[in-house]
Amino acid sequence: MSQTDFVRKLPDAQSEKPTNTFWQSIHIDPTLLALVLITLAFGLVVLYSASDGQFSFLKRQVMMAGAGLVAMIIVAQIPPSVMQRWVWLPYAGGLLLLVAVIFFGLEVNGAQRWLDLGPIAFQPSEILKLSLPLLLAAYLGKRHMPPRFKHVFMSLLMIALPAGLVVVQPDLGTSLLVAGSGLAVLFTAGLKWRYMLAALILVIISAPLMWQFGLHDYQRERIITMFNPEADRLGAGWNIIQSVTAIGSGGWSGKGWLLGTQSHLDFLPESHTDFIIAVLAEEFGFRGVCILLSLYLLIIGRGFWISYTAKSPFSRLASAAVVVTFFVYVSVNMAMVSGLLPVVGVPLPLVSYGGTSLISLFMMFGILMAISTEPGTLKS
Repeated sequence: MSQTDFVRKLPDAQSEKPTNTFWQSIHIDPTLLALVLITLAFGLVVLYSASDGQFSFLKRQVMMAGAGLVAMIIVAQIPPSVMQRWVWLPYAGGLLLLVAVIFFGLEVNGAQRWLDLGPIAFQPSEILKLSLPLLLAAYLGKRHMPPRFKHVFMSLLMIALPAGLVVVQPDLGTSLLVAGSGLAVLFTAGLKWRYMLAALILVIISAPLMWQFGLHDYQRERIITMFNPEADRLGAGWNIIQSVTAIGSGGWSGKGWLLGTQSHLDFLPESHTDFIIAVLAEEFGFRGVCILLSLYLLIIGRGFWISYTAKSPFSRLASAAVVVTFFVYVSVNMAMVSGLLPVVGVPLPLVSYGGTSLISLFMMFGILMAISTEPGTLKS
């Protein structure tokens, strides 16, 4: 019997033509792409109302989404092995840009978070949201898991550098998100429970010192407002009170598209950015919120499937970290708007009006697609 005949008789022999050859050739996951585009389209409908029918907001959002799609396709063409080898470059570049923000950054509303490059302005922290989890996945993917103490220490150092530079801008919310994207990799790498318990105890012990010396006055005010927004109804508590009012007034089916009163009568601030979920709840009701949550859960589920079927430890860790980070964005925004967390300025993914944050989100999806179409990955 020849070697060719032997291979043909094996039950797992790859003699059949591979499926999804077109999508594989362009490195796009059609299921994930469809879910993202449907969610984006739903978000555009809500954004048009939240911006009080200003077509300019809708036009710019579509333009940024188009730029994001192009960025996603480009990132999807990069093999995960190349990402693993060269991810330290965007991480190091991002750190340098964060340092540049301290000296040359554009100040907006008392915070110096932007770099103005003439025709465009962007937040370097968005680079770290992408590169930090990839760097940690590359570092931990080559080592024994669960990670040992020295590897945990080095990982925390990699997290602390960008998080600390973002804190001094000051931007505590983004700093926590950057740190969260890195901690997601440690968690998915099988971080031992004793390390997590020790971290929790350390946070509890240091909380009084952080409250006294680590927070700005406005940050302490936001935390106090979270527990008692009625104490300053016309000041610090205004955003949360109006947001909760909008959410509650929508009921099950909502008041109807373009018929929300809280946003259109300018009671609800930042209605097209951080508080856009309140507009959705008022106009589309709890039913509309459930539709959006279902789309988010489908995206998260697809992401975890990609992670589960990934070929290498790096791909599994990187994709899981991307999905957990996406979940954190959704959870923090909704908890913030509902008054369960302090207002930290986190946009709602694919729905809130945004620029660099929207493009970086699409690049995250590009990472998932590159892993999904990696040769040797189980398909479904």
